[in-house]
Amino acid sequence: MQLIGIWAVVAATLGPIQNVLGWTISGALWPGYDPIAKTISDLAADDSPVQWIQSSFFIFGSLLTLIGAWHAKAFSIPGRLALAAAGVAGFGYTFFTTPSQDSFSDWHRIFATIAFVLFSAWPLFAMRFDKRYHWSIRPVGAITASLVMGLTTLWFLLTWLEPGQPIVGLSERVIAVMQVLWLSAAIWMQWLHQQRQTRVSV
Repeated sequence: MQLIGIWAVVAATLGPIQNVLGWTISGALWPGYDPIAKTISDLAADDSPVQWIQSSFFIFGSLLTLIGAWHAKAFSIPGRLALAAAGVAGFGYTFFTTPSQDSFSDWHRIFATIAFVLFSAWPLFAMRFDKRYHWSIRPVGAITASLVMGLTTLWFLLTWLEPGQPIVGLSERVIAVMQVLWLSAAIWMQWLHQQRQTRVSV
């Protein structure tokens, strides 16, 4: 059985924290910023007073994703590649910023969409059929997770692509938290599962 490495656990622990902390700190330092109506990308836009702060958290989150993908060897290789690609897409939407609050970048949207889709789909590609693995990465858990995250991602993307939507920021935060929490939970649950199996076999 392939195992979850300790660095994957570290990345899974820091991931949700930095995710929420990034937009919370950035938003708090920008007077008048509305997290319900404004996207996280707006915090890293060229005309944002907190661009460098949010961009730094984007980069840190992408690095954590790559670390997790490399060390979460309990996930099948296609799933790890999907996570790695999502991490690379994170660098893409950080580099291709939104020019201003009232405009958008095609490249930013492309990379962001790729990231959201892959963060929803990775459980399908990471599935294991061996019962020695935790249920979260076996078919029922993986398919259910991808279905729920996929539908939520679709809700966000439809909201994001419709100009003037008053809850676009809220919908983005819902799916962003959902995706990072599931990845973190899957890594932690598999790691704890393998620790129990190790103790039983000793």
